[in-house]
Amino acid sequence: MTVSIDAARLPLDALADTPPWWRQATVYQIYPRSFADADGDGLGDIRGILSRADYLAELGIDAVWLSPFYPSELADGGYDVADYRDVDPRLGTLADVDDMLAALHARGLKVVIDIVPNHTSDQHAWFREALAAGRGSAARERYIFREGSGPDGAEPPTDWTAAFGGSAWVRVADGQWYLHSFAIEQPDLNWAHPEVRADFVRTLRFWSDRGVDGFRIDVAHMLTKDLSEPLPSAAELAAIPVDGNHPLLDRDDVHEVYAQWREVFDSYDPPRTAVAEAWVASDRVPKYASPESLGQSFNFDLLVADFDAGQFRAIVTHNIDLAARSGSSSTWVLSNHDVFRHATRYGLRDLPAVDEDGAVPRRHGAGWLESGADQARLDRVGGERRARAATLFLLGLPGSAYLYQGEELGLHEVAEIPGDQRQDPTYFRTHQEQYGRDGCRVPLPWTTEGPSFGFGDGGAHLPQPAWFAGHSVAAEEADPDSTLSMYRRALALRHDLQTAEELVWIDTDRADVLHFARPNGWQVVTNFGTEPYPLPEGAGAVLLTSAPVDADAAASTGVVAAEQTVWLAPA
Repeated sequence: MTVSIDAARLPLDALADTPPWWRQATVYQIYPRSFADADGDGLGDIRGILSRADYLAELGIDAVWLSPFYPSELADGGYDVADYRDVDPRLGTLADVDDMLAALHARGLKVVIDIVPNHTSDQHAWFREALAAGRGSAARERYIFREGSGPDGAEPPTDWTAAFGGSAWVRVADGQWYLHSFAIEQPDLNWAHPEVRADFVRTLRFWSDRGVDGFRIDVAHMLTKDLSEPLPSAAELAAIPVDGNHPLLDRDDVHEVYAQWREVFDSYDPPRTAVAEAWVASDRVPKYASPESLGQSFNFDLLVADFDAGQFRAIVTHNIDLAARSGSSSTWVLSNHDVFRHATRYGLRDLPAVDEDGAVPRRHGAGWLESGADQARLDRVGGERRARAATLFLLGLPGSAYLYQGEELGLHEVAEIPGDQRQDPTYFRTHQEQYGRDGCRVPLPWTTEGPSFGFGDGGAHLPQPAWFAGHSVAAEEADPDSTLSMYRRALALRHDLQTAEELVWIDTDRADVLHFARPNGWQVVTNFGTEPYPLPEGAGAVLLTSAPVDADAAASTGVVAAEQTVWLAPA
């Protein structure tokens, strides 16, 4: 079976001899506050990123994506933005960003930044103006204010729940209520307002003019809303199909916004790129990935898949088909700043459905890790082995690959964070029932020793566990069998091997083994099972394996070991 992109449906620039850089790029996500701290205040910063520019280039990636670095009170890890055209002074200055852009560009790396358009911080100048201006003011029209229900308007306008828990409405001093889909410090913008639309165009141009190459659009499916009275109840809202006309989610009219943005992107040479974070039904994804809209959209299916051959094959086939329908390329991701790291997800795959005492463990972020007992049952070695195999599988696919900082070190989720040191609003808004996302946002370990393992002289803003020493960059650079060494070899090979956006599935006669070939003859075999699988006859030399052994040793055995991926050269 051949799964390929139909050239007749591709935009003209994708048919050129040199396709746009992003179509099969490897993009490395940096969570700036946890990457590297240059000034020693315990918080990662822009100059910290600059100090690690050589590390990023040596890793072999094509681009860096930065999570928000804007002024923020950190109610939601920087996704509560107080000023979209400045830098949080704790993270640096605009001059620092210019220096970082220059350094990364000099090393051949593109730079993508986060845009957070659904909401601002409650510290944004517009929201402070809205509170001061009062009922009926023009300033409040930029947000979503409503009168309350019940006697004297003392109850929220609806019973809607915010994503981080609790009511989606907050009452202000004069009695009105504002909508916040996420944290209470993140009031939703009114995208029907022309000033809102115009201001974000200014923001896109501001950063594009400074040399930013592209944008990742946060919750791209939530901007436009139909809040005509009467507002539906939560039960009524849940019963409304999300098919383009839902009051709050994935509305067709959001693409009017992105059509205007596309004009901005295409006014630059080369055009700026964009990728949508859109948690929508799969048949809706092509709208966001079309060349008339944002141009690319995240495929999150592997974030919630088990380490399972059937699931992986179905996901790959389906998402390459979706990419063909939009004319875009697919995106592949196993970890990011919002979910448990995939080494941990795969290490907890055998967690029983019921605890020894009969309780059902809670599931969060596609993984289990809600108690010390769960942590004790984590198969750390098995999780890392499966993560390495899944990564090599992913890097062999056509399309772009998105990596999350620290996965190249084989990092697990950090569970051991005391409640009084947690930062994620999910933890607090759910009354400590969900641990939230702090565990994947712990600052990176660069050295084997020191108060923050080389993150910075002033410690780290989230506590790092002792086991970070063995997973530090310094420890893994010295080990040819380390996960970091594997990533570097894989990314170097990927640059040489990446070819047309096609793959052919090759039958393996085993449900737990996947084998595919790319048009130039490069082959990838992944054994998801527990029994060895013979290397295919007539294939080329073994180029790389996910197991911590060299390719010659793997080839001499003549098999793909359990839970392992092998790359084979063109014959």
